[in-house]
Amino acid sequence: MWRVGLVFGAVASFVSLAGLVEALHGRWVVDGVLSTGQVLLLAIPMASGWTAARRSSGSLAARVGAGLVAGATVGLCVGLLVWLRSQVDLRGMFVNASPALFQLLSGGRPPQAAWPAAVAAGGVMGLVGAAGACAPARVTRPLLVGASAALSLALFQELVLLVLQPESLAPVRDWLFVAGGGPTAQGMAAVLTLSAALAALRHASRGRAGRLALPPRAQRMAWSVVGVLLLAALPVAGGPFLAQVLVIVGLYTLMGLGLNLEVGLAGLLDLGFVAFFAIGAYTVGLLTSVGEHGIAHWSFWAAVPVAVLVSLIAGVILGIPVLGIRGDYLAIATLGFGEIVRLLVLSDALRPWLGGSQGVLAIPKPVLAGFEFSGPQHLYYLTVVASAVVAYVAWRLQDSRLGRAWMAIREDEDVAEALGINLVSVKLLAYGLGAAFAGVGGAIFAVMVGSVFPHSFQLLISIQVLALIIVGGMGSIPGVMVGSAVLIGLPELLREFGEFRFLVYGAVLVAMMLLRPEGLLPAAAQRRELRAVEEEPVELARAAVGAATEGGG
Repeated sequence: MWRVGLVFGAVASFVSLAGLVEALHGRWVVDGVLSTGQVLLLAIPMASGWTAARRSSGSLAARVGAGLVAGATVGLCVGLLVWLRSQVDLRGMFVNASPALFQLLSGGRPPQAAWPAAVAAGGVMGLVGAAGACAPARVTRPLLVGASAALSLALFQELVLLVLQPESLAPVRDWLFVAGGGPTAQGMAAVLTLSAALAALRHASRGRAGRLALPPRAQRMAWSVVGVLLLAALPVAGGPFLAQVLVIVGLYTLMGLGLNLEVGLAGLLDLGFVAFFAIGAYTVGLLTSVGEHGIAHWSFWAAVPVAVLVSLIAGVILGIPVLGIRGDYLAIATLGFGEIVRLLVLSDALRPWLGGSQGVLAIPKPVLAGFEFSGPQHLYYLTVVASAVVAYVAWRLQDSRLGRAWMAIREDEDVAEALGINLVSVKLLAYGLGAAFAGVGGAIFAVMVGSVFPHSFQLLISIQVLALIIVGGMGSIPGVMVGSAVLIGLPELLREFGEFRFLVYGAVLVAMMLLRPEGLLPAAAQRRELRAVEEEPVELARAAVGAATEGGG
């Protein structure tokens, strides 16, 4: 299992030389005792031990030994990196190879003593990881939940401190955090213990007695009420910054719900989807702006239906020329449509009407019954309501006859056409309705920013929307929401880490595609489709064993 250790050792060396370890070292898990950078260095050999033990098919001792070897190999790689720094000027090749980094990696020891200590520490953490792999899930899962909660408190401590800012919560704040520092030891222990206990109780309640105590429908209703109350309280408790992040998550959710109709249900890959978002934003901007390019001075509520209609028509127009294209060719064609829209807005020919690179300015905030949705905390509720309405419409479409037609096209267009499905109308409806959902998001974006610029609608937005659908689970409405929160919300909350948040972003995407390709909350059909390849050999083996048993009998 030394090969597993080498892989994780390369990961440890990479994140160290990239500067991520040193950047995280400034964030305490326990003030003055343990930092998130140190946790990362300890977690990598632990993960190698867990992986090695899971891959080993021998006895318990063999699995534990594999974890020990893998963890010690990771420690050896880190120790050799410290030794190499004493022989070669690594700072000339890696700008983040600072003395502070190697002070952290060596623990203040000289290079000759650093690598044995690193090997020993790696071996111990590898043993811990192997023990976790061999232990039952009812033991390891609560511990993982507790550790994740404690690490989340360390990473998002500024946000937690913002929530605990009122004087009435000062005792809780002072108990959880050191004044001007990180979390306290007793506060972190309490968070870890409470989270692990709740996870253990939840695991125990999944038994038969727990299910009989509360019917499934009542459980869903209870969780729905809790979710609504939590959504209502988030912007009030978290302040304007959290509300702003949640608004952005809501806008990507609206786009994701629209693209999910095309990609997740109908199987129509669209890389120019940001064009419909831009069309909705520009329509609202032009109809409501009180500046130079305003054409009607309508209210936001009157302009939104027009924006939805214009986006729907644009979606149908896009769908007409690409009806006969499939696969990668469809992706390239839709990508071209998105770039065409962006370049048209930037062109000098349309500058008198669309503002060119200067955009459309002076877009007023929505006003309802004399109340102005001025700040992000107000726009948050508008975004939540719009997302709820669009999600309900998408849910009804998914279970309708049209939704089943979309899924039939996704599986096989030729078979769907042979069954009597009108491919032209069904595809155009997918493009049009998906574009209309994106138009709603664009309308809210225009009033949130107060201006619309062409540079706000880059290709990267389309890629991010597609990525959140895949991570959340294609064809799944809850998956779109979870994917938006994970891929859009978390990087925004971690913006203080600068470019390292995109390093983590990419690593999460790679890990997701390897470990859970069906997504976090996939639709049932998607889960069956992606897991069938893994389950088929097992079923064939069982059938062969059964046949051999019958033949022997």
